[in-house]
Amino acid sequence: MLKTNHVHLLCTPSNASGISQMMQSLGRMYVAYFNRRYKRTGTLWEGRFTSCLLQEKTYLMQVYRYIKLNPVRGSKDDEQAVYFWSSYQCNAFGKKSDLLTPHSIYTRLGINEKERQLAYRGLFAQQIEGKLLEDIRQASNKGLALGNEHFLADIERLTGRRVIERKRSRPVGWRKNTSEVKALN
Repeated sequence: MLKTNHVHLLCTPSNASGISQMMQSLGRMYVAYFNRRYKRTGTLWEGRFTSCLLQEKTYLMQVYRYIKLNPVRGSKDDEQAVYFWSSYQCNAFGKKSDLLTPHSIYTRLGINEKERQLAYRGLFAQQIEGKLLEDIRQASNKGLALGNEHFLADIERLTGRRVIERKRSRPVGWRKNTSEVKALN
């Protein structure tokens, strides 16, 4: 059975606010359409979209695999080929779509379209499991970055934002500070 309770998009924006603008526009247009069509009011989404920055060279194809295999996880192996909302048919079999621009990493899978399609189909022979699956889920659900240590350090340095999850804990010495505050009261 196909899972259809959420959507994954893999996008390369042309500017810094491209993804946010796209999601805002999509939300406005689709929600209005959906509400008109089904004679309802209100929002469709449970919350804001989450996104993650990923290291292209190392993780792009892994995230392609994650997204394409996600709706069919636990289903027959070839169901992603017929899943209506997937770009799998475009990359794996050459189906044309105005919504898809082949990524440069995809175009390097082979010297011609047939080689690329064959190599792309080969990427989906096995499900993603273990640490890679956990890392992709954590990054996408929590808005973290996905990449090697050097990439993550560079992103944190450039943005001044934390892009990896740190262990949750109280600051060192927090008990001492708490007891000092109680003594002052």
